[in-house]
Formats: sequence, C-alpha cells, structure tokens
Amino acid sequence: MIKPKVLVTGGAGFIGSGLCEKLIADGNEVVAIDDLSTGKLSNLDGIKSNPVFTFVEGSVRDESLMKTLIKNCDTVYHLAAAVGVNLIVEKPVHTIETNIGGTEVVLAAANKFGKKVLITSTSEVYGKNEKVPFCEDDDTVLGSTRFSRWSYACSKAIDEFLGFAYHRQYDLPVIVVRLFNTIGPRQTGQYGMVVPRFVKWAIKNEPISIYGDGKQSRCFSYVGDVVDAMARLAQAKNTAGKVFNIGSQEEITIEQLADKIIAGTNSKSKKEFIPYEKAYGQAFDDMNRRLPCLERIKEAIGFEPSKNLDDTLDIIIADIRTDLE
Repeated sequence: MIKPKVLVTGGAGFIGSGLCEKLIADGNEVVAIDDLSTGKLSNLDGIKSNPVFTFVEGSVRDESLMKTLIKNCDTVYHLAAAVGVNLIVEKPVHTIETNIGGTEVVLAAANKFGKKVLITSTSEVYGKNEKVPFCEDDDTVLGSTRFSRWSYACSKAIDEFLGFAYHRQYDLPVIVVRLFNTIGPRQTGQYGMVVPRFVKWAIKNEPISIYGDGKQSRCFSYVGDVVDAMARLAQAKNTAGKVFNIGSQEEITIEQLADKIIAGTNSKSKKEFIPYEKAYGQAFDDMNRRLPCLERIKEAIGFEPSKNLDDTLDIIIADIRTDLE
C-alpha cells in the first residue's frame, strides 16, 4: 500500500519534530524542511534514519524548492515561522518577512498543485481582547504599531487572511490552527520561551526572572496533545475553511508557574521581578490573559488534553535534567 506523503515546514523545530514523529507513527511518509535558524537537527534524532523520513535543509521562501516539495506531497503542515518574544522584539523585519513571505510561497505552490494546507497560527492574534475565553470568531484587538511585539500577531493574522482568501477564491482546502503556549521536551528558552528558562534556572538554583508583575496568566499545552490535534484536524472532514484553537484551559499566572517549578525541582531559587522595559530594552505591551475556548475543536475531533500542567512539567524537568548532566 502506498503511504500518504506529507510535508512539514519548520520540521526541525520543537513542535515540528514532534509532528513529524506523530505523522510517521500514523503511517505517513514525511518530508521535513527547515532552515535551522531556530530548529535543530538533534530534534530529529529519533526518526532521521527512518526510511520513510526525509529532511531538507532550506527556506520556505525558496519558491523553486517549495514547488518541488509540495508537488510531490499530499498534505502540507505549515509550521515554519519566526517565533519567540525575544526574536520578535530583536528582529521585527525578519519576523514579518519570514511569516508572511513564507506563507505566500506555501499557499501559492499548494494552490498550483491542489494540495491541502494546515497553517499554524497563534493565540497572539487575539491581542489585547479582554473577552475570555477566546473564541475563534472573536475580534482581534492589537496594540500600537510602535510596539514591535505586535508585528508577530499581525503577520500571523495576515497568514490567516491569506489562507482563507485562497480557500474562498480557489476552493483550496486550508485549515488554520491557533496554538496556545505549547510546551514539552526539546523546547528551548533561547528565544524567550518561559517554561524551559524557568526550569533551567530552578535546576541550577539560580534566580528566576519574572518579567512584569507575574500576574499575567497563560494556559500551557503538552506538545503531544497539540501535534495529535493537528494531525487529526488535517484528516477530519468539514475542517477546511475553518480556524481552531488548540490548547489547554488550565490557567496559571507566571508567578504561580515559577512557584510550581521551584517546588517541582526542589530548588533554592528565588524569584526576581524585572520591568518589561529592562527585560526587552524597550516598552512592551503584554496580554493579561490567554484562555482558549475549545468547543469548536471538541465538536470537530473530540479533542481533550491528555496531560495536565503538573504531568507536563514533570516530563520537561526530567528532560532538561538529562540535558544538563
């Protein structure tokens, strides 16, 4: 039997590599493309020798390459993007060009060859909307354009607009998923991801730096649940032309997260609070809460998170301890 062939952009990233593993386990032949700007080849160690897996080092903005790869696949999972608050603040031009330009290339090639596309977006597109939980059709409320942190939200919103435009104008099967703070093994704190940074500091008994007052809340999702949901949404009927939240509804403040990680690592770390201006070198506009409504994805695929935050943190702590040994 011929295996379905799928393409994962950003396949060497922490989420992308997990998705590649999931898709192979589900019986697919997988091709991953990544420019390794934020992804790592070591994330693919578990599958790189598998005969049904191929890795291509390259950019999603390479039109010729993407046409070749997309022509020869059945479904495209488009994860490649500039991510992480630090990277977004430090390189806003790179963020905008990578996110919008890459998605333009992917959608144009997918449309040329009639391929299904799942686009990963972000909870950031809800911006400063204070209506929680966030439902997929709620308004986007963004801050001033002088805050570069909103460039990421805007670029991903444009990705969504473009995807739905292709769906409406050309009937291209496009699905959009908005991810809410995905965490798990292999995630790096290099670009500002909060959980791996807190865990590393706690294990080393170093001060845990909390940006702002720590009262901002988030819902953290286990990467295994996220990639499972993405794979199921891409295969489900009646999901094209729709956007789905993927996340957890277990809300926690950043200060509470630090306390939980300190307790979970038996750490002697102390908390320190750092103003956003000092942390990022410029004024910073943040979201107070990020809580997803999950009714749509539950109706579509019966989604329920399999792991709570405590279980997920245990997995991450064990993984980072191993890396630090």
